Amino acid sequence: MRASRLVSLLLLLQNRGRMSAARLAAELGVTSRTVYRDVEALAAAGVPIYAEGGPNGGYQLMDGYRTRLTGLTEGEAGSLFLTGLPQPAAELGLGAQVAAAELKLMAALPTPYRDASVRIRQRFHLDAPGWYREAEPVPQLLAAAEALWQDRVVEIRYRRWSPSPGVVTRRLHPLGLVLKAGVWYLVAAGPQPRTYRVGNIEDLRALDEHFTRPAGFELAEFWREHVERYEESEAGETALVRLSPAGIAALPDILGPRAARLAARTLEPADAEGWQRAEIPLESVPHAAAGLLRLGADAQVLAPAELVAHMGSTIRAMVRLYP
Repeated sequence: MRASRLVSLLLLLQNRGRMSAARLAAELGVTSRTVYRDVEALAAAGVPIYAEGGPNGGYQLMDGYRTRLTGLTEGEAGSLFLTGLPQPAAELGLGAQVAAAELKLMAALPTPYRDASVRIRQRFHLDAPGWYREAEPVPQLLAAAEALWQDRVVEIRYRRWSPSPGVVTRRLHPLGLVLKAGVWYLVAAGPQPRTYRVGNIEDLRALDEHFTRPAGFELAEFWREHVERYEESEAGETALVRLSPAGIAALPDILGPRAARLAARTLEPADAEGWQRAEIPLESVPHAAAGLLRLGADAQVLAPAELVAHMGSTIRAMVRLYP
């Protein structure tokens, strides 16, 4: 175990540069005291590793030093093929590179490892989008990825739903791209990092201006906290709806888990017809109406008045199409 951990520590410093003992401990799942002992062991073995003090200090390797201890175990080699995402890679313009890297990796693996990797690919497949949903068109994804790689400022025209529907122009510092349930999101810095649905970006222009990424920004950590805040937040407007038993059962699939959780917490006792009142999140009137219309005759909007009026006008227009 310790030998494997020492190699992992060495590769972390080689791939990421200077890292504090606390960050190394978090990555390796050990205490800072264990990291101190491991660093001493590496130094004693002749690895040119040294420490720098100060707020931005930490351990790092001498410039130019690279280890050749990059061999894969059988489990590691096999697990690499579980991360294969051919469609997202193609959308990012990396399809050819991923395919070439995969061929090189397969050619370099010993025969037993190669056979194990093939077996895994034959038995596991990841399909990111949800049921009955095709991949969302993302014509600006490649431009966003190129600006992201180069740390370039971008100017976008973005179609938003709230606080008021419309197209806005924003100057952004791209920090990362996230694929969530088949949908691409751009994480970008302003006063605070925010997320933008890539499919809603109507135009993206990379400017002749570069920016410095915020020190210590971790995309995975930011996204985890963002998802938690979004799913647990009860702030914002809500709509009052009346739902049939079938409508309540369909809420998670039609409006999503967040709306279903809020509805479950606010359900009132059933009336004589078995219907129940509940609240659902109201991001915007058009957005809410589009989802509620999918519930058909199993949902009745009671408030706010703007949403009731929007639903009524939409349904009357549909009736005129089907006299």
